[in-house]
Amino acid sequence: MKVEIKVPAVGESITEATIAEWVKNSGDFVERDDILLVLETDKASVEVVAENSGVLTTKAGEGDTVDIGAIIGEIDTEASGSPNKAKETPSESPAPESSTKTAPATQTHPDLQKHLSPATRKIVEEKNLNPNEIEGTGRGGRITKGDALQAAQQTSKSASTKPTETRNSEIPPLPTAKGVAQDVVREPMTRLRQTIAKRLVEAQHTAAILTTFNEIDMSNVMSLRQQYKDSFENKYGVRLGFMGFFVKATIEALKAFPKVNATLDGNDIVYKNFYNIGIAVGTDKGLIVPVIRNAEQLSISDIELSIKHYALKARDGKITIDDLSEGTFTISNGGVYGSLMSTPILNPPQTGILGLHKIEERPIAHKGEVVIRPMMYIALSYDHRLIDGSESVQFLVKIKECMEDPARMLLEV
Repeated sequence: MKVEIKVPAVGESITEATIAEWVKNSGDFVERDDILLVLETDKASVEVVAENSGVLTTKAGEGDTVDIGAIIGEIDTEASGSPNKAKETPSESPAPESSTKTAPATQTHPDLQKHLSPATRKIVEEKNLNPNEIEGTGRGGRITKGDALQAAQQTSKSASTKPTETRNSEIPPLPTAKGVAQDVVREPMTRLRQTIAKRLVEAQHTAAILTTFNEIDMSNVMSLRQQYKDSFENKYGVRLGFMGFFVKATIEALKAFPKVNATLDGNDIVYKNFYNIGIAVGTDKGLIVPVIRNAEQLSISDIELSIKHYALKARDGKITIDDLSEGTFTISNGGVYGSLMSTPILNPPQTGILGLHKIEERPIAHKGEVVIRPMMYIALSYDHRLIDGSESVQFLVKIKECMEDPARMLLEV
């Protein structure tokens, strides 16, 4: 019996996905629950597993955009084979002896080559790479397309031209810059990166985005953190960072200025009486924003544990659609990359986003004296169609007050 492999539903608003990688090749014998392929949607990567054991036949290739419900392959449950051993496909058959084409180095490694995805194998063959010399970063040490592209770049950069011996009467060769290779590698944008680009442009075109700034003296929070960080980590198993304090301060500001937590629906303002705070996380595939739901009900330790949970899931490529859904406000911390000041872009349909930046010691006036304090610039980008300038300024002032006097914030007085 042949069982169809269909693109699964991966989110309420998602109608299509891109095949990022076939983990198994056409002709492979697969076991039930083996990972067959990885789909990329506009929000996250999704693994598709085999529902039956049998021989796989693929009907769509890597890089193809497919609709939800589309048939992209099938599994023949009556075909015989041994697990994890691929049958030879025409693309893997040896070239005829009469061929004059020089065989690439990869042809001497047929067993390893069978475990390369078609896109990866194409790069390996075109660039004459040896798979045994490429360090795989994929699941189980698999060589990914990115690994092959990086190996090709390194090979190109390491190639050098031997100097040419010349007589005095000849024009000497033109010197060239050492170690510089003008190599160009073209690769398609991932589905996630395409969607990020599209949403950022849409945000600029559909909202009246304005940004206002303030600065925070981080002395008191840093002192509190220094005093309790060891006991906090010993008790809760997670480091005490600054983000837990900022989430708490942001919720206090959102309660005071509810429009910043609202959305626009036509001519209606939709107020949210709950606080689902998105925390922007950078990954090798782009920026994603997992959401801490009902953050107003969580302690600082709960918030820090939630951030750690999502950071590890993002690192391992395990973020799900649900993890990224239903946020009401976003916090983006460019300070971890050294950013001193920036203007964050809204995450539609949200109407506000808070940007955090690098803590830097600066001279400031304090009670008539110039003192050196650890200062941080903060920025609020907001939709001016809904939020007035006075509200945005007061919103940041509220966060500033909470962070500069964290005891009052935590005691809610």
